[in-house]
Amino acid sequence: MQSLYAFHTSPDQTINLAEKELFHSINKSYDLYHLMLLLLVSVQEFAAEQIEMRKHKNFPTEDDLNPNTRFINNIIIQKVSENIALQEYVNKQKLSWHDHTELIRKLFAMLSESDEFKNYMLNENHSINNDRLIVEYFYASIVAEIDDIHQLLEEKSIYWNDDLEFVISMIIKTLSKFKASTPDFKSLMPLFKDDDDINFTKTLFRKAVLNSTEHRETIKNHLRNWDLDRVAFIDVLIMEMAICEFLYFPSVPTKVSMNEYIDLAKYYSTPKSQTFINGVLDKIYNSLKKEGKILKTGRGLIGENK
Repeated sequence: MQSLYAFHTSPDQTINLAEKELFHSINKSYDLYHLMLLLLVSVQEFAAEQIEMRKHKNFPTEDDLNPNTRFINNIIIQKVSENIALQEYVNKQKLSWHDHTELIRKLFAMLSESDEFKNYMLNENHSINNDRLIVEYFYASIVAEIDDIHQLLEEKSIYWNDDLEFVISMIIKTLSKFKASTPDFKSLMPLFKDDDDINFTKTLFRKAVLNSTEHRETIKNHLRNWDLDRVAFIDVLIMEMAICEFLYFPSVPTKVSMNEYIDLAKYYSTPKSQTFINGVLDKIYNSLKKEGKILKTGRGLIGENK
């Protein structure tokens, strides 16, 4: 959607250059995925350094000399730290948190002061599931919410402005598959699941660009008491993409397309857009289906008769 917006608002851009920029932005999101995995390791390393420093104080307390090491021995974090694929990727792309010690300190302070962390550290039942839960809490409730992270990512890359929430969800999904027996050579989540994913991205973008005039006419014909020029441009792009999935992706259920693009409107457009888009797309779908233009096969048939 963002690439389509950039294409339509940049008169000198060709479809080939726009597609190249689209895939570059996807690659940058993959960088962020690895960088945020590395953040977890950096916070654990900071915690370990703090324990060592307290041990060597002039007058260490009993707690300093016999610290609770549950977090620094967290199995999930250890598996991430030892993962060869992560190490190779961050080294190749030169990704690190070395210059952001204060941010790491702040993140660990926020984590260690939380009730969830305190309960985790005192829980007599030390399990990999509890290790995983505290990691998920770290990402979902601390990293995703702290303004410092968002500001830093905006400074580091213009491509990371809206990617953090999605990347965190992918990290949690990745770590859900880690076990105590997981080897260090385990692959992480790939950039694309398979060639079909790549083709889907290319086809959706190109179909949306090349058929934009036709799709806008379709949208215009299904507006009631509303001029197309008055519709938010983002709303138009969202509906164009949905129409593309209706027409050119037989394996994608229409209901899935509707839900995905309404969710997109919730995030990027106005508060009333999701209701507006839902209503217009429903009319367009019924019209296209009546004309015999929507032909779904395989899993795309799911829910089509409802």
